[in-house]
Amino acid sequence: MHKRRFSLMRTRSVVHISCGTLDGVTRTWSTPALLVAVAWVAALALAVATFIADDNAGRLLIGLATLLVAYLAAFASIARPRLTADANGLAVRGFASTTVLPWHEVKVKLQTTRRLGREQQTLELDADDRLVVLTRLDLGADPEEVAGVLHALRP
Repeated sequence: MHKRRFSLMRTRSVVHISCGTLDGVTRTWSTPALLVAVAWVAALALAVATFIADDNAGRLLIGLATLLVAYLAAFASIARPRLTADANGLAVRGFASTTVLPWHEVKVKLQTTRRLGREQQTLELDADDRLVVLTRLDLGADPEEVAGVLHALRP
């Protein structure tokens, strides 16, 4: 029996399918919209802090942090949905383009790593000339659930 894990993040895909195919279904996964909004608010707050900082070194460091958070927020806003899957294959959206990977070219792997005493799962999409690694933050869902849906969609 499969136990359902609850998390603080909203997920778009909570279905774990172990066998069979889903014909005519398109699934999408992306960073939760609330998290993207929080990133934009943080970038705005850092920008304000940059202007009210009274020393040059602090202004420089806060300005660099502002640029980093704004870049991450822009990436999460532009690269939506991050992963799209249907019967034809996968589409991985990036900052400037979308990469389409037909099913016959891609291997879907679930990778578990242990860092700082904590296990983390990532979804690896291994194509001939490209490796795409997606985390829970990229997908907005548990990578194990996404892998189950991808295996069900694969012809």
